[in-house]
Amino acid sequence: LGIKHKRFSHCPSTDVCNVNHQNKAGYTPIMLAALAAVDAEKDMRIVEVLFACGDVNAKASQAGQTALMLAVSHGRIDMVKALLACGTDVNIQDDEGSTALMCASEHGHVEIVKLLLAQPGCNGGLEDNDGSTALSIALEAGHKDIAVLLYAHVNFSKTQSPGTPRLGRKTSPGPTHRGTFD
Repeated sequence: LGIKHKRFSHCPSTDVCNVNHQNKAGYTPIMLAALAAVDAEKDMRIVEVLFACGDVNAKASQAGQTALMLAVSHGRIDMVKALLACGTDVNIQDDEGSTALMCASEHGHVEIVKLLLAQPGCNGGLEDNDGSTALSIALEAGHKDIAVLLYAHVNFSKTQSPGTPRLGRKTSPGPTHRGTFD
């Protein structure tokens, strides 16, 4: 094989196949692999090479989902880890405005939520087309444990995105600082 890549140095030549080619349903080989259940370590290495050789942020032509969103919605934590290792963007939104974090929150995948929140720049405050956030989605689905994680991330995270509201501790007005209604 004529193999080269920045991370693995194992990407087959682009003359062999196009890992970014979408099938009639709009999915790439990377997206389909993200749905697979992989048991053997050697098989996971093949998946990692596939992910490293193509565009892990590509959107399906129908609904605009990414490989990460597909892996998340099916609870494939091993695939989520592999995609994150390849630099997938956790904040990409599909055609409905949903993110991978919103999918994990809706489906109750606590460990995946933790993985996504641990990614630098993960924006837990993004809204979908209906104005819902990952937090409101988790609450609506009854996943209070996830809601607590999301609340803490949005309100107390040290690596917040600009414009994310932060709850601060209010101090009582001192002798020189009187409240508005005093």
